[in-house]
Amino acid sequence: MADEQTTRPLAGRRAWVTGAASGIGSAVAERLAADGATVTCVDVDGPAVGAVAERIGGTALTVDLSDTDAVAELAVDTDILVSGAGIQHVAPIDSFPVQRFELIMRLMLHTPFLLVRAALPGMYRRGWGRVVHISSAHGLRASEYKSAYVMAKHGIEGLSKVTALEGAPHGVTSNCVNPGYVRTPLVERQIADQARAHGLSEDEVIDTVILAKSAIKRLLRPDEVAAAVAFVLGQDLMTGTALSLDGGWTAR
Repeated sequence: MADEQTTRPLAGRRAWVTGAASGIGSAVAERLAADGATVTCVDVDGPAVGAVAERIGGTALTVDLSDTDAVAELAVDTDILVSGAGIQHVAPIDSFPVQRFELIMRLMLHTPFLLVRAALPGMYRRGWGRVVHISSAHGLRASEYKSAYVMAKHGIEGLSKVTALEGAPHGVTSNCVNPGYVRTPLVERQIADQARAHGLSEDEVIDTVILAKSAIKRLLRPDEVAAAVAFVLGQDLMTGTALSLDGGWTAR
């Protein structure tokens, strides 16, 4: 039993991971399954999330997480909730599309609230639970032209702290993991777009544009973020915090 607790510390636990079809979410789902959890992989991309679930021996749930009516109907009976679904839109505030702003708010702020709200009663009954939000350095700092994303991530930080305070008497912790830029398909496309726009090589874009505010000029890997999530899940006294993996960005 001691060996299993070391090698599979989440054995017997159930986990939900949103945004699990690719990138960080996929890596988190894979890590939690490797640590012994039974993982429900949640994403709007049915074929992709189904492939992830099949690979890790989990269950796929295809749902549009920006549809808050659909989300409100979900039965979220889980020991671990990792909210990672998100999108980005870059535009000045005075020309930011209102519909896009509202979509980001629904997907990245309203839905995490609804999922936490649904998951807490079961966690409270069992006397144990873990909530982790994949936040961002933008949950702690701002950048121009990303008003909706920055607002959503700052809001998640607040939700996590309130959950930590309310959940503490019931054995429930809540934390954020705050990566800087991670090498995902979304970021790879941003790098290529910036290279074309600025007439730079992709390596130059990474150093001088994408990682301009980071002291360490390297993109994170999704598995490194997943390792941070696994670390947080193993802590009994860590709650209401933000664990930064941003190469020194927030040290400025």
